[in-house]
Amino acid sequence: MAQAGDLLHQEHLSCSICLDLLKDPVTINCGHSYCMDCIKGHWDQEYHVGVYSCPQCRQTFSSRPVLGRNTMLAEVVVKLKKTGLQAAPPEHCFAGPGDVVCDVCTGRKLKAFKSCLVCLVSYCETHLQLHYDFPAFKKHKLTDATGNLQEKVCSQHDKLLEVYCRTDHQCICLLCVMDEHRGHDTVSASSGRTDKQKHLKATQSEFQEGIQQREKKVQDLRQAVDSLTVSMEQRRRQQLSWLLEEPFEGSVRALLQSHSEETTVGPLSSAVALDRTESHCGNKQAPSSLCVSNSAPHRQQRRTPRASSPR
Repeated sequence: MAQAGDLLHQEHLSCSICLDLLKDPVTINCGHSYCMDCIKGHWDQEYHVGVYSCPQCRQTFSSRPVLGRNTMLAEVVVKLKKTGLQAAPPEHCFAGPGDVVCDVCTGRKLKAFKSCLVCLVSYCETHLQLHYDFPAFKKHKLTDATGNLQEKVCSQHDKLLEVYCRTDHQCICLLCVMDEHRGHDTVSASSGRTDKQKHLKATQSEFQEGIQQREKKVQDLRQAVDSLTVSMEQRRRQQLSWLLEEPFEGSVRALLQSHSEETTVGPLSSAVALDRTESHCGNKQAPSSLCVSNSAPHRQQRRTPRASSPR
């Protein structure tokens, strides 16, 4: 029960603008209470409209109400804080690095839910409710939460960039159409964005096709290099095999030739030697025979005269 009562106090003592416990609480004419800085900031934004309203019940005031500190609420809030309870939204609702923050939240910022292209302000879901409920804001153009809203405003005329000039390829405001872009080919910013997206998609497809073609060429080159490498390796091994086999075959041929010469020249040399020996011996005997044969007739001739001479 005590916990339920604390939660009830926590709900009723929270500022609907910053979603935190009331700080320096003030109560306006309709009975709703806010942090003094929060309601002041809210009404400062409504100053150009000339009508001041309650962010919760939308009750309007013809003149800006005078704010006075609600001391009773301030004491209750102090007591509630001593219990350690805080009126805080879930952790995932707070803005982190890279998130678009709510420009209205004070203290720790919540994530922005929408951005107003007229107010040039980003709002969380709570602070955005004003654009849904208050007639003066219902005509405002809301978009998904985005940062750098000033980039969507014409720097020359301080108007929203809601026209795209096809002639100059840039976003312009309505006053630019009537001024320096008069007579140019213009369309709405949304149409221009659609055209750009189509062109970008076509360009992306072309680049993708080119990348695929280049990848195929690279693959073909790799296959050619691999094939050439295999061919060169086979040729290198073949040449190495030839280099290793040639000395061996040469040695075998030389050995066979040497053996053949030995088997052929050996008997031939013996025959030649024998023939030479026989020839030499024959030459030595021939003169003796010749002398014998020659001397016999001579002797005969010499004897013949002696026989026939008279005594």
